[in-house]
Amino acid sequence: MATWIILLDYFLGMIMWTLIGRSAMNIFQREDSAFFFMRMFVKITQPFINLFRFITPSFLAAPIIPLYVAWFFYLFRFYLMPYLLGYSVMGMLSFPLESDFARTIYTLFN
Repeated sequence: MATWIILLDYFLGMIMWTLIGRSAMNIFQREDSAFFFMRMFVKITQPFINLFRFITPSFLAAPIIPLYVAWFFYLFRFYLMPYLLGYSVMGMLSFPLESDFARTIYTLFN
């Protein structure tokens, strides 16, 4: 398996989970909060939100927009990654980041 494919999935996965984290943090904090983690989430994810602004519906509430953009990263990972990895079934085993994370957790606690 090509290393660049795994690195691409890790990159896309980290972006996706950071966007989800921003939405979750937005439940408790405003986007312009001085809290370090919220500032970090906004700073890291804002370029990706801006990149998808042209396909983001204007009726979406601001806290939902990061989830909307994360959904696109999920779709990229669910459909593009199996194709790049050579799987014959779309979506099957297409999340190496989460698989490695789960394997590590299992190893640590078993």
